[in-house]
Amino acid sequence: MRPLTAGETTREDAAMKDSRGIDHLVIAVRDLEIARQRYAAMGFTTTPVAEHPWGTINSLVQLQGNFLELLAVGDPERIVEPGPGEFSFGAFNQQYLKQREGFSQLVFEGHDSRGDRAEFESNGLDTYDNFDFSRQAQLPDGSSVEVAFSLAFVTHPQMPEVSFFTCQQHAPEYFWKEDFQRHANTARQVTEVVIRADDPGRFAGFFENLQGSDAVTSTDDALTVSTARGIVSVLSPAVYDDRFNSDLAEKAPDGPYLGAYQITVADLGVLRDCLDKAGIGYRGGYDRVQVSANDAFGITLEFVA
Repeated sequence: MRPLTAGETTREDAAMKDSRGIDHLVIAVRDLEIARQRYAAMGFTTTPVAEHPWGTINSLVQLQGNFLELLAVGDPERIVEPGPGEFSFGAFNQQYLKQREGFSQLVFEGHDSRGDRAEFESNGLDTYDNFDFSRQAQLPDGSSVEVAFSLAFVTHPQMPEVSFFTCQQHAPEYFWKEDFQRHANTARQVTEVVIRADDPGRFAGFFENLQGSDAVTSTDDALTVSTARGIVSVLSPAVYDDRFNSDLAEKAPDGPYLGAYQITVADLGVLRDCLDKAGIGYRGGYDRVQVSANDAFGITLEFVA
């Protein structure tokens, strides 16, 4: 199957194609090289390290239509605090890392960054100035190209450990590369992101204003947000801990936090072989594999076929 870019979807519904699917996950780590080695050991292909102009560095795991961003602070001196109406990507993640490593930001695909911000603002969400930037990206053949992005940030006062933004790519033809989307563990796509939170239903209005009222369903213990690419699940502590056998050695936040994500793979047997070879423990039945948060920088990884 040909790898997908963020502008494509396997769904036929044209309206859904234009909605905001899961674009990428920001995974904040203290040592980027250790994180790259750990993800490589799990069978992922990682991209060369890239630098942001504001002091953070990253390496990506490109999947089919979305990706993981392993992120660390590279140059603390270059990180600046936000001014009025601004959101500082670098400062947010630097502060996050003072508390713990983990899944710090959830990013949705954007097609019009200015339009996203205007819509979010009109819906009463906490928004910030749009942010545009470019950086150099190294291609599989070793050459470099410039990639550019526009971001629209959103936060919720009751989720201080989490931030959201949309990401509009201006040069996707340079960003997405098939060589980076081939993984020894047969990984394909992020299909679910999971937030652990007391009283999930209190966030229904927030996600309705972020993704549309038709996208959100809720029960007493869970909230589900459907997107064009994957779902966001907000689970009560009891439901979350039962599903993931929560075993974080490092103290988790008291409030809502991004705790887990799910990735589809072509072959769970191949994935298990990768984990066995690396000596990485896992649990789960025939239909899923879970890597403990203690083995994955404070985040539970769930793999399904």
